[in-house]
Amino acid sequence: MDDVSPAPAAEEALLGLLLPFWQLVIGGFVLFVVLVSVRRLARRGPSRMTTALLVTAAAIAGFTVVGVLLEG
Repeated sequence: MDDVSPAPAAEEALLGLLLPFWQLVIGGFVLFVVLVSVRRLARRGPSRMTTALLVTAAAIAGFTVVGVLLEG
């Protein structure tokens, strides 16, 4: 009476193949935005650059902590 279909396994395999591709697309987009932002900040001067670096460092630390907490 247990009717088990193989569809979920096939869907998981397909997502497993596509996942690295989407990670590359998202990573490329993030890299592009960061490069554009750094260029714009560099034109504004060193004081804004320092503030931006501190905010970015805080964001990276925050995302890292959230990622570690959600991993376990």
